[in-house]
Amino acid sequence: MKKLLKTLAALTAGYVIGQQVWVFWNIFKNNPQQTLLERANKAADGIAIKETKRRKAYTVQHVIENGIERISYLPTERKHETPLLFQHGMFHDAWGWHLWQERFAELGWENHAISLPGHGNSPTQRSIQLCTLDYYLNFLREEVARYERKPVLFGHSMGGALTQWYLKHVGDDLPAAVLVAPWVSHNALADGLPLILPLDPTLLFRVMLAWDSSPWIRTPEHAGRLFLGPRAVISPEELHAHLGPESALVPYQHMPPFWSPAENIVTPMLVLAGEQDAVVSVNGLRKTALHYNADFALVEGAGHNLMMEHNWDETAELINIWMSEQKIP
Repeated sequence: MKKLLKTLAALTAGYVIGQQVWVFWNIFKNNPQQTLLERANKAADGIAIKETKRRKAYTVQHVIENGIERISYLPTERKHETPLLFQHGMFHDAWGWHLWQERFAELGWENHAISLPGHGNSPTQRSIQLCTLDYYLNFLREEVARYERKPVLFGHSMGGALTQWYLKHVGDDLPAAVLVAPWVSHNALADGLPLILPLDPTLLFRVMLAWDSSPWIRTPEHAGRLFLGPRAVISPEELHAHLGPESALVPYQHMPPFWSPAENIVTPMLVLAGEQDAVVSVNGLRKTALHYNADFALVEGAGHNLMMEHNWDETAELINIWMSEQKIP
């Protein structure tokens, strides 16, 4: 029996070590600057779906174009020249922004949300296990380049990390950036795991078995516990229906030695934190705002998905006032 247990322990150790070697090899061999020289989108050209819905204050366009899902809210009375671009986080998709998209359209902001490949209705272009932040960043770069006027970039969670990566690796030249409960500036895992593991003690073991991050959201209850506050306007079941698999590589990339935040960013930035966030810490986000010389706002009683919380409308108005203060046209 002892011999069997020793054998099982050795096999388990070998499995874990082999997996971590695979993870770090896949990250080490990636060079963001090299990735950005390549064309990100390998999907066939063409429009797979196009739907238009007209409302009194805005028109909603839903398209899947060249393999990328895009949901656009076009105000009937456009009051601002600068568009808004919403970038989702791990597991999520463009749908997650719909409440804010409606509100900002009513406020006269043209706005767009995209789903990265393998998320929402954007077809998979690479095995999810092999997706990396620089891979996703290249799609974000291509999306920003579509607009005649550069957009205000909103990034939620991993999307907030991608916003930071954009400012460092693509260009510090956006009219503004809004980091919505983003991964912190220096080390996402060191900040997040102390919050997440007490809620789900077997998570790391399950992720190692799955070779991706899907165990984070294995049930509506688990997803709701991580992403939603007790007064969220979206139920765990509704949210879970819009979530999908995610790479386990991406959190590793937003930490040393693979990542260090840019210094002296000039793009105006607003960092938003949820008081009851179970994924990123308020203290870590305060430090993030300090590093980037960004404005900081704490959203009372809110969980990680600030755009789905009971006070989502108040938070949208806070952002709107902040953008006005930045004199964004």
